[in-house]
Amino acid sequence: MIICAYTLDRWDDLVNAVRSIAEQTVRPRETTVVVDNNAELLERALGELEDVTVVPNDQAPGLCGGRNTGAGRSSGSVLVFLDDDAVASREWLEQHMVAYSDPTVLGVGGEITPIWRSGPPSWLPAELYWVVGCTYTGLPVQPAAIRNPIGANMSMRAEVFARAGGFQPELGRLDIGGRAITGSADETEFCIRASQHFPAGQWIYRPNASVRHVVTAHRATWRHFVKRCQLEGGSKAVLVGLRGQGEGLSSERRYVTRVLPRGVLRELLAAVRGEADGLRRASAIIAGLAITGMTYFRARFEIRLGRGRQYSS
Repeated sequence: MIICAYTLDRWDDLVNAVRSIAEQTVRPRETTVVVDNNAELLERALGELEDVTVVPNDQAPGLCGGRNTGAGRSSGSVLVFLDDDAVASREWLEQHMVAYSDPTVLGVGGEITPIWRSGPPSWLPAELYWVVGCTYTGLPVQPAAIRNPIGANMSMRAEVFARAGGFQPELGRLDIGGRAITGSADETEFCIRASQHFPAGQWIYRPNASVRHVVTAHRATWRHFVKRCQLEGGSKAVLVGLRGQGEGLSSERRYVTRVLPRGVLRELLAAVRGEADGLRRASAIIAGLAITGMTYFRARFEIRLGRGRQYSS
């Protein structure tokens, strides 16, 4: 069990995450909290968190390095990752482990539902919940094969992690003109790479392996929404450069051509029926697609010209 943390601002959330692990129906072999570049947080975690191993990130700064550090400290056959601001359901770990009775399963993801600190934005439809790191409309509602899980709630065989080579910091950040335009998709790239090493394997989504994820007031704003769409577009541009369009955009094609149009239609019909926020939600879907797409194409252009500067997450 690996939890990566980096800020004291989430201390209470981190305590809740650790407590939720202690209350599992299936107890983990070990729980490791990896602290990224924060001496004060490291000291407090060492002094106050019980029944866990607390270590500093000893690899590249950021989430990729933190995950790799935690994996290197783990002795189990399955690596399980939980965000520091997420709370696992009691059967979460048990639901992950059930999937590994199938030898073809490389890794598992589960449902992530939001804990809204300021209430859900009335303009944000469920198709866009990925901008706040949660399960969104378009993911399976029953156990099914997927390209990759969301990093806040995922597990994988240790052998898969070792053979694939861990998370790569290339997708942590891409800087163009002094502005970071990426910051996600590292787990997507990893899962694609792992599937190439294990072509007969599959990644599985199990909704019952559920966690709840804190969404702060800031992350529920339009400003965050725009920034997150820009980061997604830039990250997908780097991902395509590393893994090609076929695999890098396989899930996104269905999402863009099927899921989003249905969402727009639903919200427009809601507006016609007199629902005040229907038009706003339809507009958010269109705006999110436009922002993400424009950033993607700009980033691809800049990368081809050699103007992008990559640095670790």
